[in-house]
Amino acid sequence: MRGEAIKRVARHPAAAQAASAVLQRDFSLWLLRPLVKALILRPATTTQQPSMLSNRFDATFYRRFYVDARTRVTTREEMARRAAAVAALLKYLELPVRSILDAGCGLGLMRAPMLRAFAAATYTGIEVSEHLCKRYGWTPASLASYRPQRRFDLILCYDVLQYLSDRDAARALANLGRLCRGALYFHAPTNEDWHATADRSVSDSDIHLRGADWYRSRLDRNFIHAGFGLHIRRGVPFAQWELER
Repeated sequence: MRGEAIKRVARHPAAAQAASAVLQRDFSLWLLRPLVKALILRPATTTQQPSMLSNRFDATFYRRFYVDARTRVTTREEMARRAAAVAALLKYLELPVRSILDAGCGLGLMRAPMLRAFAAATYTGIEVSEHLCKRYGWTPASLASYRPQRRFDLILCYDVLQYLSDRDAARALANLGRLCRGALYFHAPTNEDWHATADRSVSDSDIHLRGADWYRSRLDRNFIHAGFGLHIRRGVPFAQWELER
């Protein structure tokens, strides 16, 4: 997801005039002039946040796209069905799931159904939304730069990369190859999706649209597509009939 631009805090006119008057009255303070100016002009740092966090994805954003029944783009029930479908495919392919990374987890709508399907698995959710990290305790991190000291059996990355620039999206896709040791469930809206499938009356249009081939060419470097957005890490053994691909 894209971060916010950092704006320098403007100098307060009254503070600048007061400092100037002091410097004019006392020559000895003239020697401290550079320091005084630096203190006056220095941007506030007490509320500075880690660069990966974003205030764009605030409570208003999630209320509009995920909570309000009139404008939301999905429901808890729909995401539970999606999670159940992914879990069923993994079980059918006999792929073990002991650890789950939800990359760009949002409200965590797939967390509960995934943990019901894989009761012994651990769940890690990463987010760039400061609002959600504070509310749900997610790990503040961007998929483009996330470097944990472990790998995951299953990674969920659903509707995230459209919020990244081409450069960061490519980095995130490469990082998925490093982080995954089993399976990846991946989805991002494409140009065709936007014009043929998406409900543009409620969908967020402030995104980066790309062709499906852009994603596939990068995913294919580390994964084999098993169908329905499920990708298996190259080198992981699994059986699949030709017409199931």
